[in-house]
Amino acid sequence: MTKPPGKVLPLVAALLCGAVLAQAATPSDHSVTSAAAPVSPTSGHGLLGTPVTSKRGEPSSTKQPTPPAKPPVAKPPADDWNLAAHGKVLYLTFDDGPQHEWTPRVLQVLRKHKAHATFFVLGIQVAQYPELIAAERAAGHTVGNHTWDHKTLTLLPDAKVRQEIAMGVKSKCLRPPTGATNAKIQAIAAAYHQRQVLWDVDTKDWEKPGAASIEHAIMAGARPGAIILMHDGGGNRSETVAALDRALTKLTKLGYTYRSLPC
Repeated sequence: MTKPPGKVLPLVAALLCGAVLAQAATPSDHSVTSAAAPVSPTSGHGLLGTPVTSKRGEPSSTKQPTPPAKPPVAKPPADDWNLAAHGKVLYLTFDDGPQHEWTPRVLQVLRKHKAHATFFVLGIQVAQYPELIAAERAAGHTVGNHTWDHKTLTLLPDAKVRQEIAMGVKSKCLRPPTGATNAKIQAIAAAYHQRQVLWDVDTKDWEKPGAASIEHAIMAGARPGAIILMHDGGGNRSETVAALDRALTKLTKLGYTYRSLPC
């Protein structure tokens, strides 16, 4: 049976109103996506460095731990007597000083060539010129004991040997005058914690053979680790100073450097 037209219109209106209310109550697709998507940390905004709480309640960081630092490179020991192991290095030594005229001139030549050396000094001279020992050490040179007053130790009784060594300058090294030594002298030196140090090249500058002869001796004896004997005291050393200057000029061009002995 067909309903009367007057009742159809209110029914249609009611159906349309219900559809509109249902549409308003349903979230749109855009709202669902925004609520469900996780937040991704953005580089450069501090999120990765934000502390989080550990199980103990203390802040911890998501940063990677810093790797431990590499251990420092070990330096060679101070008493390194493996002299030939350092390449083209020479060890210049000067005996019988300090002397007020020639020691400063030797120091000047060494400074000119950026060379370090070792001075084996006499106690009696140190007592007279202590400022020169201070100048040697201040310039980076080392100082060795050459006894008190240059006595030949092998000709002395034991008590006198000990006195000559003990009255000399404090050092880790002893050079017996004229190189005269034996097992007894070496043992007495060791009792004073001093290492006996001789030489490889004797320039014989104490004979005053001329600067050319001294220079030739230095050049002929030069080899890695060689200890070269010269003098800054005991007489006129002008030949030594001249020979030293010329020899170091040539040796430096050959690639040599010059170190102090570990005294």
